[in-house]
Amino acid sequence: MSVQENPFWAAARGDVQPPPSAALLGWRVLEAEPDSGHVRVRFEAKREFTNPMGQIQGGFLAAMLDNTFGPGLATTFSPTQFAPTVELKVSFICPAEPGVLFGTGNVVHRGNSIAYLQGELTNEQGGLIATATATGRLIEVKAGGFDRSADV
Repeated sequence: MSVQENPFWAAARGDVQPPPSAALLGWRVLEAEPDSGHVRVRFEAKREFTNPMGQIQGGFLAAMLDNTFGPGLATTFSPTQFAPTVELKVSFICPAEPGVLFGTGNVVHRGNSIAYLQGELTNEQGGLIATATATGRLIEVKAGGFDRSADV
């Protein structure tokens, strides 16, 4: 990882391991360009993620969506920025079976401290599984942790 790049890019290239939550979901970046506000990712929806009906439990789908549009926003980050999700709304369209799922994430609007995001998950056949919108709060990451001085 270059000193001048955000850690997202090293994970996207596979130079470093993705965060543990993303690794658990089988997260892999398929397409991302600097400053695009857009990303396409792949997930592996494991049998261990299923509910009693044998379908992927909604919390895992929500986590996949968060791991989709968050990286979309990361394409716009400076080397020291991060954006925790402060609000998330998920609409479940169709049940998801174990297997490969694809996420597409986009930045709808990015201000100086808040960003509005959207994403969708599809199955291998292109069928829509779930959509989501979210709000992220842009923060600066400093050595030793986050700058929490502006926390409410």
